Amino acid sequence: MKRIILILVFVATNLDLLGQTDQESPKLFTEAVRTNFLKYKFQSSEAYRLGDFERGQFLFDSLVQNQLIGSKFNDYSLKRVSNRKLKMSKVKKPIFLITYAAWCIPGKGEIPALNKLAKENKDIEFIVIVWGKKQEVKKFAKKFSSNIEICYAHKNYKNDNEIVESMRETLGFPTCYMIDEHLQVVNIKRGSASTPLKTPTKKAVEMNYSLFNDRLSELIKFKQDKKELLVTN
Repeated sequence: MKRIILILVFVATNLDLLGQTDQESPKLFTEAVRTNFLKYKFQSSEAYRLGDFERGQFLFDSLVQNQLIGSKFNDYSLKRVSNRKLKMSKVKKPIFLITYAAWCIPGKGEIPALNKLAKENKDIEFIVIVWGKKQEVKKFAKKFSSNIEICYAHKNYKNDNEIVESMRETLGFPTCYMIDEHLQVVNIKRGSASTPLKTPTKKAVEMNYSLFNDRLSELIKFKQDKKELLVTN
């Protein structure tokens, strides 16, 4: 009887340790996407086929909230347009990352709004990943300020397959990734402000600034909450 009790205690203790290990080692972002994307793709495709855009958005939000938030973003070595690589773990501050495509023109007012936010928030690293080849992205990059790191990735380039498959071919673009200084995913949001062509430029910039600033505020608040929690403990 004593032996059985000791065995049960041993098993329970080791299960507890395994649980602690899981908590200390969050799932990688790519693994979280790979595990859950097929189910999401099937359900969302059906929703959009039926014209149920509200459900399509709900499914995306559910994927993010239940599976991707809290995962650890992969420590990619991003290709900068300036020829130097950007290792994400070397950043050491929260990251506001947004993806675009070289062949897709951003909405009216998006780039000026991002440039303004990057100028105002020097304690946040602003990164833009453009899906495309280097020469295509060079033209695109000229529109952004020097406060924003412009990177690129293409499936034909060495070592780019994983980032293209896990980001471009799953969550689409434009997509904002809010990531803390330890590469923990804080949130992911798709799209930008809806600005019809007739929207005055100033108004379009204001609309995008407001939308991006709300997302950025979430990242800043997450950082502040973590800091307060550390002080309390």
